[in-house]
Amino acid sequence: MSETGHAKNVANFQDLISFCEGYGSTYNPSKENLKIVSMLNQYQRSLDRLYQVKTDKTGFDIATNNRRNEFDDLKRLSTKVLSAFMVSGADKLAIDDVNSIQKKIQGRSSKKIKEEATGEDIKRISTAQQSFDRFIDHFANLLQVLEQNPVYNPNEMELKLTSLRMKFESMKRVNKDLTDAYTQYSNAMIRRNHALYDASTGLVQTAKEVKLYIRSIFGATSPQFRQVNCIEFRMMKE
Repeated sequence: MSETGHAKNVANFQDLISFCEGYGSTYNPSKENLKIVSMLNQYQRSLDRLYQVKTDKTGFDIATNNRRNEFDDLKRLSTKVLSAFMVSGADKLAIDDVNSIQKKIQGRSSKKIKEEATGEDIKRISTAQQSFDRFIDHFANLLQVLEQNPVYNPNEMELKLTSLRMKFESMKRVNKDLTDAYTQYSNAMIRRNHALYDASTGLVQTAKEVKLYIRSIFGATSPQFRQVNCIEFRMMKE
């Protein structure tokens, strides 16, 4: 669901409060959460939850882009490493090992990785995470083979073991950063959904009860009830 729908529920709740304030002393519910002060507090809490989701979504998007950029050249780099290893003087078995790892790294198209890493479909993040974890594992295996073969000593800085180790550490770091950012974003959505859609205390439930109270004091055909009854609130979870 679009974030616009959540924001619309909160904005409509503010409209509902305004109508209730306009009824003056006639609006005098006995239930605490229907009182104006309680409604204003609930409105502010819900607004804060919305803003937090937006903030954490931005952090998640940044972490997603950072990881995508870090992994973008992995296939190209591993191909260059294989080529350098093949002319390093390593024996055939070692070359076969590197070639096998290289094939695993090349196993998925970068387009597919980017699609899963965009963050547009949160439900697929777990699958994407597993994919990047495997890339890190493959790269770790590649490093292990290279380290066990001292003949691998290229002059090119990008292909040297020191550079590859730095690359490996950077890959692990951005991958963890994204995991942490997603956790924060996901928790923010849970808190927002609780504030707006909890069956007992959520904003939408409060709005429903407020409408019923207004109907009870003014009547179902009253202009006051028509005012508030047309204010739409939708149950949303995504």
